[in-house]
Parts: sequence; C-alpha cells; structure tokens
Amino acid sequence: MDKAKSIELLNTAVGEELQAVNQYMYFHFHLDDQGYGPLSMLLKRTAIQEMGHIELLAERILFLKGDVVMQAAGGVEKIIDPEQILAKAAQMEEDGARSYNIAAIACGANADSVTKQLFENLVQDEERHFDEFDKQLEKIKRFGPNYLALQSMGAGEEQAGPPKA
Repeated sequence: MDKAKSIELLNTAVGEELQAVNQYMYFHFHLDDQGYGPLSMLLKRTAIQEMGHIELLAERILFLKGDVVMQAAGGVEKIIDPEQILAKAAQMEEDGARSYNIAAIACGANADSVTKQLFENLVQDEERHFDEFDKQLEKIKRFGPNYLALQSMGAGEEQAGPPKA
C-alpha cells in the first residue's frame, strides 16, 4: 500500500468537505434570513454532517501518519435564491459522490481497503444528501411559490415554540 497516495486522496476529500461546509453554512444563513426555516435547517444539518466527514477523513489521515491539510477546495458562491441554492447543493453532492467513487476505486487498486470502505460510506451519505436536495427542488418545481410560502410559514411556527401557559 502506498500510504502517500491514500493520504493525498483523503486530503483532497477534506478540502472538498470544508468547501461544502462553508457553502452550506452560507446558504443556511441566507435562507434563515429570508424566513425559510425548514430549508435553512436542512442546509445547516447537512453542513454538520459534512463536518463529521472531515473528522472521519482526518482520523484516517492521522492513522496513516499523514498531516491533515485544512484547506477548502474552493470559495463560497454567493447564491441566495432558494431554488438556485438547492440546485447548487444537489450538484455539489452529486460531484462529491462521483469523486468519492473514483477515490474508492483508487484505494482498492492501492490495496488500502479501509480507506476504500471509508470513501464508499461517504458515497452513501453524499447520495442521501443529493436525494434530500433533489426532493426539495422537485417540490419547488411542482408547487412553485406556494411551497416556498409554506417554508416561510413553517419557520415562524418553529421559532415561536409552544404557546405559553
């Protein structure tokens, strides 16, 4: 096994996950500011899950005696329209799944089955995230502005909490 190759693939994934966290938190802030509470929470929850991915990747890098490179793969795109946000997030997850599939194959060829399995597990998470974003996009396309209006109304109820006695 070429540990350096696995560490390189893992650090590339760390950069992609850091970029996703930054992008999703940016989306979360703007959706929340616009009053789309449920969509905002979806992006925040996904960002937190991506942070968990970073931790798993970092643990593996350290096990292989490498150094974790905490450098985001790209900058934050300034998108604030809910439909465009979901489209971008879905694209990011689809790209992530593709990238992790390629990394898993490379790790298999490198005789690093543990890292291969880690990437395969990440593919499952990325596909689940893609599905969540894609379903929200489909609802917007199906119901139009009415769906977003419901998102806004749902946010107000969540923030208000239960009635006071």
